[in-house]
Amino acid sequence: MKKEIFEFIDSKKMDFIEMSKFIYKNPEIGLEEYKSSKCIIDYLENNNFKIERGLSGYSTAFKATYIKGNPKVSIGLLCEYDALENIGHACGHHMQGPSIVAAAVSLKEVMKNENFKIVVYGTPAEETIGGKIKMVEDGYFKDIDVALMMHGSTTTTTDIKSLAMTNFTVKFYGRSSHAALAPEKGRSALDGLLLLFQGIEFLREHVKDDVRIHYTISNGGGPANIVPEFSEAKLSIRSYERDYLNSVIERFKNIVKGASLMTETSYEIIETKSLNNKIPVFSLNNLIMDNAKLVKAPRISEPREKTGSTDFGNVMFNVPGSCIRIAFAPIGTSSHSKDFLEYGKSKECEDAIIYASKILAGVSFDLINDSNLLASIKEEFIKNKKSANKIC
Repeated sequence: MKKEIFEFIDSKKMDFIEMSKFIYKNPEIGLEEYKSSKCIIDYLENNNFKIERGLSGYSTAFKATYIKGNPKVSIGLLCEYDALENIGHACGHHMQGPSIVAAAVSLKEVMKNENFKIVVYGTPAEETIGGKIKMVEDGYFKDIDVALMMHGSTTTTTDIKSLAMTNFTVKFYGRSSHAALAPEKGRSALDGLLLLFQGIEFLREHVKDDVRIHYTISNGGGPANIVPEFSEAKLSIRSYERDYLNSVIERFKNIVKGASLMTETSYEIIETKSLNNKIPVFSLNNLIMDNAKLVKAPRISEPREKTGSTDFGNVMFNVPGSCIRIAFAPIGTSSHSKDFLEYGKSKECEDAIIYASKILAGVSFDLINDSNLLASIKEEFIKNKKSANKIC
C-alpha cells in the first residue's frame, strides 16, 4: 500500500509543484499570507477536508480535517508559508504546504480500508511572532497524536535539540538634564542599560554552558550632551531546557532591578516571544529516516544535534513530533540567504517536495497500521519530557 501511496503522489506531483511555484512567486510576510494559505486551503477543501479558518484570531491560520470511520489514530501534519521580509522564501517555506497537502490527500485517497484522522494545521508567521505559540495556548494540536513537519535543508535528516528562547524588551526611564551644566540633576536611563549589560556579562560565568544571552540597544536616549531620560534594549535568552531557562530569566530580572536601583531610574520588562525546546522522540526520528531511506531521499545524514529556536518547539513540548529536513540546496548554503532563495526554484527543490511528501505519508501509514508503534512513541515522549535536562 505504501507503493500505491507513492504512486498516487507521483501521479499528482505537478499539482504540488505548481502550488509551490505559486507560493514562491507570491511571497507574503507573517500574518499576511492570504494567497499562500488560500491555495493550500482550496486544494484540501476540494479534496473533502473540513476547513476551520481564522484560528487564534489569525486570519491566515487554519485547520483541515479528514476523518475515516471511527479513528483510533490522529495524524497531525503542520505547514508554514510565510516569507522573509524584503527577500522572499529564503527559508523554503513555499515547500511545506505542497508537501503536507500531498501526504494528506494521498492517505485519504489510497487508505480506503483503514480508520484514521488526518489534521492539517496551517501555522502562520513562524519567522516573526511564531503563530504556533498562541495556537498552543488556545488549545490547538490537542486533537492530534503526533505532529509532523518538513523543511528544506542541505541534507536529509532530523533534529534532536532545539533552544528554548524568551525575548524581552527592557525600557529604563530616567530624568533628563544638561550633561555639562547640570549633570547632577539627571538620572541616566542609558546608564541603566549599561549596568544591565555588565550584570549579564557577570551572569554568564555562573550558568550552564548551553545558555545563550544576546542583547542590543534599540534606543540609546539621544545626543551626548543631554542625560538620557529614556533607553531601550532588545534581549534574547536561550537554553536547551525550558525549566532551567526560566530560572535564568528570574536572575536576569533581578539584574534589571539592580541596575534600576543603582541608577535611580525606573524600568519596564516586556516579554515579546517565548519558544519552548523540542522534546526529542528518537523512535519517531528513526521511523522518519527509515522512510527517507525507503524513498531514496538525497544526502541522508546523521541527526542534527543542535538547532536554533522555533515555534514548532512549543508543539513538540506538548505532543510527540518531528520534522524531516529534506536536502535540496548544496551543503554549506545558509538559509535566509539569497543563495537559499535561488535554490528554492530549482529542480532539486521540486524533487525535495515530493520526497518529503512520500516520507511523511509513509510515516503516517506506519503509525495508522501499527498501534503499538504509536504507543511506544507516546511512552518515549513522556519519559523524555521528564528527563529533558539529561537529554538536553
